[in-house]
Amino acid sequence: MSPHALDDFFAVIPAGGVGSRLWPLSRAGRPKFLRDIAGTGATLLRSTYERLEPLCDASRVVVVTGQAHGDEVRAQLPEVTTENVVLESEGRDSSAAIGLAAAIIERRHPGAVIGSFAADHLISANARFRRAVTEAVRAAREGLIVTIGIQPLEPSTAFGYIRAGEPLEILGAPSARQVEAFVEKPKAATARRYLASGEYLWNAGMFIARASRLLEELAAHAPELAAGINEIADAWDTPQRDEVTARVWPTLEKIAIDYTVAEPAAKKGALAVIPGFFGWDDVGDFAAVSRVHATASSNEHPLDIIGDADRVVSYEAGGIVVSETDRIIAVAGVPDIVVVDTEDALLVTTRAKAQQVKNLVAAIKESEHPEVL
Repeated sequence: MSPHALDDFFAVIPAGGVGSRLWPLSRAGRPKFLRDIAGTGATLLRSTYERLEPLCDASRVVVVTGQAHGDEVRAQLPEVTTENVVLESEGRDSSAAIGLAAAIIERRHPGAVIGSFAADHLISANARFRRAVTEAVRAAREGLIVTIGIQPLEPSTAFGYIRAGEPLEILGAPSARQVEAFVEKPKAATARRYLASGEYLWNAGMFIARASRLLEELAAHAPELAAGINEIADAWDTPQRDEVTARVWPTLEKIAIDYTVAEPAAKKGALAVIPGFFGWDDVGDFAAVSRVHATASSNEHPLDIIGDADRVVSYEAGGIVVSETDRIIAVAGVPDIVVVDTEDALLVTTRAKAQQVKNLVAAIKESEHPEVL
């Protein structure tokens, strides 16, 4: 164990969603968190675990994932015990997933501080990440809900923003600041204004709090959801788990934890933010994948290639090509192309329109070939 480990800290890794903007690379059966999207040699899930391990050993890591992915999650994280892998029969969004993990941990370890960290985000400068988490845990011990906001590098319209207010005087958390507001993904001009002001951080969806405190906030703003979560958690480590979960889980409201916990806490001054000075990306679309895989090139239109580069031929082309077949892919004269070639589906778009892949997936779902999702 690291000498910097936090004895009361438990990490929750929500591993859900299908990453629809990364179709056909990410599928329902093998979503992006189970893939090596970044080309590091480790899946995003495995990288998330290894980033957290110096702060809390495997006995204090809880993964929440779908039943369909349980075996693969256990294979990728053999250190995490079966009792710490929480399987969802169906996705009910982050309030239910994180709330249930918090309720289970609170019953097993009263007084625990939990931190929620998505399984499909990419982070660099891990030492800085861990310092930010350590500060967040110290602030959470004071009864605050805490988030880690990322220092923005550009006026991105792909992320939500957090407006940071006055510094908070918390021992051991010198960079903690009051959260004044959450802001949805802005228009480009607004994002430029946010960046110039120096008052805004990217919302990375990381939340740290005492488990009991998070459940208290959830009960105040989503009482029926909280009651269902507590009913399941009461039965979780008993023979009644399967019956209670099967009955209650499908009835839980699908809603993000931003709306049930974070935003209400911010409105009453109970939310703090720790600025994060480390590289972060939610790798949410192929434009993000291209950023991650950016390589030096003598071509004025650099083309990033994932897969067999020998089977990709380009001339005055830029963008990203993902090759998972034996086909030759030839691209000419297109400066911003995205080509993803898999055995049963081919995607062609541009980096500028990469967010629209989600709409395309919705159309495929209603088409005659939903099996490719």
